[in-house]
Amino acid sequence: MEPRKLAGEATGPLKGIRILDLTSVVFGAYATQMLGDQGAEVFKLEDPGSGRGDGGDIMRWAGHVPKGAPRDLGPIFLTINRNKRSVLVDMKDPEARPLLEALIKSCEVFATSIRYDGLKRLGLAYEDVKALRPDVVYVHAAGYGSEGPYAGEPAYDDLIQSASGMADLLPRTDGNPTPRILPSLIADKVSGLFMSQAITAGLLHRERTGEGQFIEVPMLECITSFTLVEHLYDHTFEPPTGQWAYQRVTNPNRKPYQTKDGYIGLLPYTDKQWDQFFAAAGLGETFGKDPRFSDYSTRGKHIHELYALVGEVTQTKTTEEWMALLKPLSIPVVKTARLDDLPDDPHLKAVGFFERYEHPHSGPYNAMKPPVKFTGSPSNIRRHAPRLGENTEEVRAEMGLKAD
Repeated sequence: MEPRKLAGEATGPLKGIRILDLTSVVFGAYATQMLGDQGAEVFKLEDPGSGRGDGGDIMRWAGHVPKGAPRDLGPIFLTINRNKRSVLVDMKDPEARPLLEALIKSCEVFATSIRYDGLKRLGLAYEDVKALRPDVVYVHAAGYGSEGPYAGEPAYDDLIQSASGMADLLPRTDGNPTPRILPSLIADKVSGLFMSQAITAGLLHRERTGEGQFIEVPMLECITSFTLVEHLYDHTFEPPTGQWAYQRVTNPNRKPYQTKDGYIGLLPYTDKQWDQFFAAAGLGETFGKDPRFSDYSTRGKHIHELYALVGEVTQTKTTEEWMALLKPLSIPVVKTARLDDLPDDPHLKAVGFFERYEHPHSGPYNAMKPPVKFTGSPSNIRRHAPRLGENTEEVRAEMGLKAD
């Protein structure tokens, strides 16, 4: 795959919007990259640290880099910090204040994941920033809402999965009572999605009214809301009509089904699809006479037995045989992919999902193109993830300040 060239200028729907980004790790950085992909100009403010190679966003230092490549461009950092410029600023240093204030005045959005007490000490609380930019959309990525007893406490993905009920999902699935964390930074990434949506909504409000506002994006509330969409279940009602957790989803047999030579993802859903599936499996008459599976409601009551039966049936044919049988019937079915399979997936190849670039400091790397398609104002990749402080002097010059 030949390396792609960076786009020359922004074409996305947020072109012209400027974001001052004081976020780090995954939650905030993921949110601001999405907005950068959509055209926003993102200034990533980073602290110099102690000078022992620990400066800037801590995610710079996670993972392995190619031999000879700089250590401050770790693999996760590269995937969530493109389309940004890194500005090195010691926010505790009074001499850095002119640059900081110039950036605040020039940016419509102030996005931060620094604890709010720390922001107050730095003179960067909402009222401080608003005094410099009255119409600012000020977005605080917090662990917990400021009105609750957990306000200000540290929050990371592991902690939020533990506190939100998410770590209780696997025990409800497999009977092992030990709470477990899902092997994905799902709390960080989903909170990042909430944050990016909140920023764009705040910008829309500003466009309509000319007014900025303070927006708080608390991880615990975001992830508890996300988890309970389906798992509040019968406790939606008062008094409750039954159990916590959507039983189809916590069914231990809800998983990729084994075939003779691999696995498939399979989900017949309608009455017709279930009839067609068991007919294709040669069990149409038996299935049709079983009262447990006669309609949607009764299938739901016997979902454990139903999925167990599917798991037995799928082992009678190869993956390709099931694909050939079920796809013409429009029964939802896919081959189950391992992570290693994704670069060769025919659909991802056809849509150009993986793009290869040549980083001037790290060499060739793979990027995932922005997944949302805007037909009139497409997202694009204009900048590689920056070295620590790489753009400080050019930004100082743009702000009308002398070189440091």
